[in-house]
Amino acid sequence: MEQIRLFFGVMIARAYVRVIGAQRELSWLIGDTVLPFLTVCAYIYVYRAMKAPPEYTGFVVLGGVIMTFWVHMLWSMAMQFFWEKEMGNLARYLMTPMPRPALLLGMALGGMFMTGTRAALIYIACRYVFDIKFYFNEPWLALLVFLATLSALYGMGMTLSSLFFIAGRGINYGLQAMHEPMFFLGGFYFPVKQLGLFTAAAAAAIIPTTLGLDALRQIMLKAHHTGLLSPKTELTILMIMAVVFVYLSIIAVHRMEDLGRKYGKLTLKEQ
Repeated sequence: MEQIRLFFGVMIARAYVRVIGAQRELSWLIGDTVLPFLTVCAYIYVYRAMKAPPEYTGFVVLGGVIMTFWVHMLWSMAMQFFWEKEMGNLARYLMTPMPRPALLLGMALGGMFMTGTRAALIYIACRYVFDIKFYFNEPWLALLVFLATLSALYGMGMTLSSLFFIAGRGINYGLQAMHEPMFFLGGFYFPVKQLGLFTAAAAAAIIPTTLGLDALRQIMLKAHHTGLLSPKTELTILMIMAVVFVYLSIIAVHRMEDLGRKYGKLTLKEQ
């Protein structure tokens, strides 16, 4: 019982820091909300100038919403242990007798809330500025898909946070290199089915947002003809991915600790 209380106490404490910290630094709203909104606007104007079907503008809006979570996962989740080391907090985390998975889970939950406010602002702005019509005939299915997508995405971030740190400082260059290709493979601004079945399936196997976006577009825009799989099938896969990534994150964080005990350092390379 005491271990359960400690787990939830650590999780809530770490999430609290992100929730409160996001409200104190309001200037971050510019980079997290205004700039992604401008990118979404540009694609909307392109599609409208081409006289594309109306649902394509909806594709862009949903892509812009999910994109904020993807960017946050990479920079504020996957790289979190690296930033914690730079600020001098990582050693304290590792010396404290607490469950490490609770720390990761708290980071993820706090990040979801922090990024969710930005994503909601982008959605509302696009919904009313461009008068894009969304359908909510299956609200519970849409909500489950959204939550499953975030769970799989942040589970991926929890795993990468330890793996990136173990790999050393050079991973920062790899992160920069994978940023834009992931936008492309995730189908943030177009139906991922257009990539071809093999490429789309490969992307879906790696990036949770690929399936999440595809399902949400089918549900909220009635664009079933652009779907890769049925929404319920994609929901099932996302739930499996969430469980797998969370399990891998536990293995990765313990691996990071084992390296520290065995070699006296937490990375595989000198920093």
